[in-house]
Amino acid sequence: MESLLEWISQYGYSGLFALLVLGIVGLPIPDETLLVFSGYLISQGRWNPLLAFATAFAGSVCGISISYVLGRTVGHAAIGRYGKLIHLTPARIELVHQWFRKFGNWLLTVGYFIPAVRHFTALVAGMSGLEFRVFAPFAYAGAAIWVTFFLSLGYWFGENWHSIVLLTHRYTLWAVLLLCAVGAAVWCTAIRMRRRRASRDRLSQQSGVRD
Repeated sequence: MESLLEWISQYGYSGLFALLVLGIVGLPIPDETLLVFSGYLISQGRWNPLLAFATAFAGSVCGISISYVLGRTVGHAAIGRYGKLIHLTPARIELVHQWFRKFGNWLLTVGYFIPAVRHFTALVAGMSGLEFRVFAPFAYAGAAIWVTFFLSLGYWFGENWHSIVLLTHRYTLWAVLLLCAVGAAVWCTAIRMRRRRASRDRLSQQSGVRD
């Protein structure tokens, strides 16, 4: 960990970009810790916030796009042969498939926040033949939200960034799942109310025609 932080301190934005690309592809790199530390550098005035966000977003987008292309092109054969190098086992592939069946393409957005899922969502999406025009909006929106969230944590907590990293590792997944559940409930309620309103409007129109 210390060597990675030294890498960022020495190479700046380019170091952050390279590490995030490799981390999203699947190498064992603590992506969230790097983002929180980058937010801390912003709070100290050592980094420009816009450049930091642009760099982190670009690294995340490049990493997840590479994973998607690998899934689309080399697919199962290469993963079966080289998957162990990035700890990509058949069990983890099946786990991501199960998550996709539950959450659909939205997993590409929320998957950034889920341990053991973020690194493989794009691979599975590519292997399943998901079109890029569908993949990109979900995946890139997730990258923007994920980067903003962890950079903001590092910025607001400043010197205490070490502590917030430990807390996010414990509770971020549960917070995201809770938000997803609340969002789904709100969405279903809105659809139900819209249908009821449409039904009342049809009844009103029918009553007016009869009169």
